[in-house]
Amino acid sequence: MAVLACGSPVFAQPPQPSERVTFDDAIKRAIARNPSSAIAAADILRADGLLTQARSDTRLQITGNAIATTLNRGIEFDGTTVTPRSSVTGVLDFRYPLYAPVLWARRVEAADNRDVAVIGAAETRRQTAIATAEAYLAIIARRRVIEANVRSRDVASAHLDLASELEQRGSGSRLNRLRAAQEVSIDNGFIETARFALYAAQEALGVLLAADGPVDAANEPNFDVPPDPALGAALAARIDLKLFTAEQHAAERVLADNSKSYFPVLDGIFEPQTTYPSQFFVPANSWRALLQMNIVLFDSGSRAGERVIRQSAVDAARARVAGKTTTISSELRTAREAVASAERVLATERQAAEQANQVVAIVNISFRAGASTNIEVIDAQRRARDADTNVAVAEDAVRRARFDLLNALGRFP
Repeated sequence: MAVLACGSPVFAQPPQPSERVTFDDAIKRAIARNPSSAIAAADILRADGLLTQARSDTRLQITGNAIATTLNRGIEFDGTTVTPRSSVTGVLDFRYPLYAPVLWARRVEAADNRDVAVIGAAETRRQTAIATAEAYLAIIARRRVIEANVRSRDVASAHLDLASELEQRGSGSRLNRLRAAQEVSIDNGFIETARFALYAAQEALGVLLAADGPVDAANEPNFDVPPDPALGAALAARIDLKLFTAEQHAAERVLADNSKSYFPVLDGIFEPQTTYPSQFFVPANSWRALLQMNIVLFDSGSRAGERVIRQSAVDAARARVAGKTTTISSELRTAREAVASAERVLATERQAAEQANQVVAIVNISFRAGASTNIEVIDAQRRARDADTNVAVAEDAVRRARFDLLNALGRFP
């Protein structure tokens, strides 16, 4: 009883963020510093390397070969050295693919994969921006909840002061004072819970920004709802759909190139050669030119199996594109309706909160005059606290609905 009758307990405050950022700066920093962006950039670099390798296979190749030979003894004939005991032979191999459909197809496929990596990096940046925006909005919403609980606690504290004063005068009761103190304690517990939730959101934002500690939100973003565009414009702006479409295009090209694996490969080869010391039957310097053709005559079904694998990749890619197109259409319709519904709910909750606060003011006056009971005051305070919390939740729902609409339209970030 003594503890309940005491004033507001002192809670340990969570670590305060050392930095506050605006919404736009948070998005830019997250895209620039988040490790996922670095991983996406590494994927593009890898795709560039694979494209360079594929291109090199279709271009001139020069290989040098040096051979030092030592025999157990040289060969002589009629006092003339036919084969020296030690000799060095140097050969250069110039090789160029004159006809290589398979290599040419691989070069184009590598270029397609590079395009996919670039779009994939853009999609990674978009996902990072979305996660950052959600953490930022969570900070704003949880701060509103704290403010609502603090207002409720302040009203409850004022009522506790009045109940204590009335008890000292003899016109109040100890029971009324304890009930008022209980409301203050309950509100303090809500405040502590909300403060930790705010701190968790600040830590999440700090992680996304690659900061060494929690980061706070400095402003409330304004998501302007654009006019309703055509569905085709929304589909054209969605990066995730562009990624799936690029993957489908790459898979279809690989499947179309499967027949090229049955074509022969023709190489033009030029090999100059030098030998020291010169031998009796071998000139010191010579060269030869070759046309070399390679063709697989029988592979036991390897290429047929490869075609089945490529066909399955195409089917899966087409299914992903079709599914994403349907999902985007649904997301767009739902987001539009969510904005309208959330705005209606917010207007209703604000009206309810205003009415609840008026009830609290009236009941407090009545309680001072002895026309209402302590139970009625506490009930009014609880309803006002719940109404203020509902307003904070409704405001967050409106912000998130507008944000989701921008995402559905492909206009964020």
